[in-house]
Amino acid sequence: MVTPANAKRVVVTGVGWVTPLGRDVDSVWTKLLAGSSAVGPVSHYDAKTFATNFAAEAEDFDLAHFIADHANHADAHPHVRYALAAAAQAWKQSGLGDVSRPGQRNAGFPELDGSRIGLYMGSGEGTLDFDPYTAINIGALGEDGRSLDYAKWGAAARAVLTRAGEVEQEPSMALTHLADCFGATGPAFNCMTACAASTQSVGEAYWMLRRGDADVMLAGGSHTMIHPLGMTGFIRLTAMSTRTDDPAHASRPFDKTRDGFVMGEGAGILVLESLDHALARGATPLCEVAGYGSSADAYRITDIDPEGMGAVKAMRRALGMAGIDPTKADEKGRAPVQYISAHGTGTQENDSIETKAVKTAFGEQAPNLCFSSVKSMMGHLIQAAGAVELITCVQAIRTGMVPPTINLNTPDPECDLDYVPNVARDLSEQGGVDVAMSNGFGFGGQNNSLIVRRYDG
Repeated sequence: MVTPANAKRVVVTGVGWVTPLGRDVDSVWTKLLAGSSAVGPVSHYDAKTFATNFAAEAEDFDLAHFIADHANHADAHPHVRYALAAAAQAWKQSGLGDVSRPGQRNAGFPELDGSRIGLYMGSGEGTLDFDPYTAINIGALGEDGRSLDYAKWGAAARAVLTRAGEVEQEPSMALTHLADCFGATGPAFNCMTACAASTQSVGEAYWMLRRGDADVMLAGGSHTMIHPLGMTGFIRLTAMSTRTDDPAHASRPFDKTRDGFVMGEGAGILVLESLDHALARGATPLCEVAGYGSSADAYRITDIDPEGMGAVKAMRRALGMAGIDPTKADEKGRAPVQYISAHGTGTQENDSIETKAVKTAFGEQAPNLCFSSVKSMMGHLIQAAGAVELITCVQAIRTGMVPPTINLNTPDPECDLDYVPNVARDLSEQGGVDVAMSNGFGFGGQNNSLIVRRYDG
């Protein structure tokens, strides 16, 4: 049984991401601080007739820049390739090795035991091969134009579809490719808790390390839904912005004129280690994972509990595990958490209810928090969102800088906290960022919160 007395401390030793703003941590961070937008017209397919025909795409991506044996992953779907590239960056930064060079996978720590390397992903399904699949269905219609001729469908499918293409659509395939690339033969899990998935994956990986189930965990998420079915589903839910005349300014979390989120794609991966393992091999922790909280709304599939109590419970549990009283200032007289990476989708419901939840959780300290949404710049990466946004927390701790919420020009009386509007904030003179929180909330009422803090030995 894990108790506070025997639980292992857990640190982050490497981070990596593939986002619509870029492919490496430093350049993306620079663009986030500059308030750059990656939103533009959809190029992955012909979207001109769609109510939302814009998104934030990860353009000009080539796995060969990150993985030496990239040919082994030739059949992988885009989101899996994003995960491999993000993991390669995190692995290299952690000092464990460099998979971009042949034979260098564990060069930084040759005695690494593969059975003690675990995987926990919040990875989505692959991209449906839409055109052939649709043609097969239409071609197999019976003479009445309504029934399906299954024999005709099967023959057409065998002629067009491939085994690899169909298998690679499975959500678990990111685990398969990551395990192969990094020699990870320890615990392996994938969760699909919608937009909360990769926050959950890191939180559960943290718990596994605390228990001693592994020494190293690759944890995070990857996803793309920038395809006809993915976009259509959210358009039908009226959850996406339809500001087709001005895509770059369409994602506007917490702004009174917000009209929905903007789709993004990519991956975020972190290398988590037990502190004793990291120190034993001479690694430098980027920060410490201090708390994780999870809850369910038990309300509706697509609607949030109007009072935000599910989110409140997740935040309070994470804060409690970290030993933080959210209603009291820290020893420097600042808010107990200096930065919250908001879920901040840009929908009317999410932003007002998340604001209400933060006020409930932090009480009088809520107005003193910096609380911003990078979805305003890179869109909503769905299952990858939580891990990517947690990396912004790691970067805030490392640099003392907090990224802005761009396109926030019209105040909303229901959203009255400090969302760092339009311009990044330098907190260095106030002591930097010692503690940060990342929130991930998903359809179905999943709520997850993570706390990271500065590693102080």
